[in-house]
Amino acid sequence: MLYDIRQTTRYRYAAPVPFARQVLRLLPVARAGQRVIAADLVITPAPTERHDGLDFFGNRITTVAFAFPHEALTLETRARVAVEAGPPLDANATPAFEQIRDQAVADTDLGPTSPVHFLFASRAIAIDEAIGAYAAASFPPGRPILAAAFDLTRRIKADFAYDPTATDVTTLPGDAFAKRAGVCQDFAHVMIAGLRTLGLPAAYVSGFLRTLPPPGQPRLEGADATHAWVAVWCGRDIGWVGLDPTNGVQVAEDHVVLAVGRDYSDAAPVDGVIVTSGDHELDVEVDVVAVA
Repeated sequence: MLYDIRQTTRYRYAAPVPFARQVLRLLPVARAGQRVIAADLVITPAPTERHDGLDFFGNRITTVAFAFPHEALTLETRARVAVEAGPPLDANATPAFEQIRDQAVADTDLGPTSPVHFLFASRAIAIDEAIGAYAAASFPPGRPILAAAFDLTRRIKADFAYDPTATDVTTLPGDAFAKRAGVCQDFAHVMIAGLRTLGLPAAYVSGFLRTLPPPGQPRLEGADATHAWVAVWCGRDIGWVGLDPTNGVQVAEDHVVLAVGRDYSDAAPVDGVIVTSGDHELDVEVDVVAVA
């Protein structure tokens, strides 16, 4: 599937910002099943400094600095990306989750896709016994890893309410779990916390969703902004498999990967420091349109 992606992020500051230094993760990169044909990021006003590169997890990052007063900032991403769904997996034919747990802790690879980076507590996700107990209901002894993880995905979809007013970007997984409400970031964090508490590797993925679904299919939640989902490690032979707890589906051609990390802090679209004395307004517009 070929997509044209357009994202416009606008900040308006209550007072002029004399200095800012930010890290932007707004450009997709080539990954397994994903090919980037073209991608560009236009920044207005033009920054004093700009450096483009990759972080440890292979995400494309743009580091910018503004050494002059500015009252607004506009970030415009334009990209054309081809997404190819992998071969269908029989969830019940994947290894038992206990095997995956044992393989993960014994893995000696320290590369960016190694499961060892995604086993433990991270900046925004703690090991949580309450969430772990909730997740454990999907993992009876001997159950195949993908069947169990997909069951947890569908349970979160069924048990949690999609409510943008219930949480904000700083909400911790335990708070979202207690409310049984939130947005895609919260649902991904809750699922990751549950899996890691059980000793299973899980990564946070940010990206985009197809805005207009095929005829006859429902529109997915979170398609108006950057989306978030979970990648579950299913062993050395299968690797990482994406699951979307917001929509209760396995990730396929509707999802475009933007960044991968241990939690939101590793994949935040905009991060950094600004010097200001007032508040700001944020407006984000996203379109992911299939190209005929």
